[in-house]
Amino acid sequence: MQTISGLTELEYAFLFTLRKVNSIKLESIKPFFTNLPVDPYIKGHYRFRRFSRFTVSGNELIKLPHGYFLQSKEYNPLLGNLKREYEELEDALIEQEEFQKLVLAFTDSCKLHPEAEIGVHQIRITCSPKNFGNPAPEGIHRDGTDFIGIIAIDRDNIEGGETHLYVARQKQPVFSKVLNPGEMVLVNDHEFLHYTTPIKPTSERVGTRDVFVMTSPSLIV
Repeated sequence: MQTISGLTELEYAFLFTLRKVNSIKLESIKPFFTNLPVDPYIKGHYRFRRFSRFTVSGNELIKLPHGYFLQSKEYNPLLGNLKREYEELEDALIEQEEFQKLVLAFTDSCKLHPEAEIGVHQIRITCSPKNFGNPAPEGIHRDGTDFIGIIAIDRDNIEGGETHLYVARQKQPVFSKVLNPGEMVLVNDHEFLHYTTPIKPTSERVGTRDVFVMTSPSLIV
């Protein structure tokens, strides 16, 4: 069996894994990314974002009250120690069965406790010939949570946007892949740092990369 940085692929499977969610119809989810507010905390107006948090009871999502998203400087040197507030996910999206299946796929894959809190970030990164988009302006980082799920919903007119996982900043990535629509990478945030490379358009029109980033816990205060 192949080894990666001294661990076998089987051992790494307990720390991160790549899944496909082919049973989920992404076409019904994609339109909700066209109505995302601009992220006011990033210069350049190329990142658009909403955020909500949930718990799961059986197969039912329970939406939790609005709050402020907070990371420490240790994990986010760019925006750490700053209380960030984002608009909630749209009710029509939350009510969709396909969206609920995505959240349940994350909780089931991470074997989360039924009362575990899940943060769902809905993010669009845009790019143009004059303004490339940077999905991770904070660089190689941890989020400061327990589990992370990055779920690709759409890629349009772009190249780049490769997701990397690292055991240390000075090391080569142990995982490198462009996540295609319907692919989800699940990561133990205590074991790996992560990063996504910038995107640029493949033609003169605007390009977009749409993802959900799910975390547990949600880092809300």
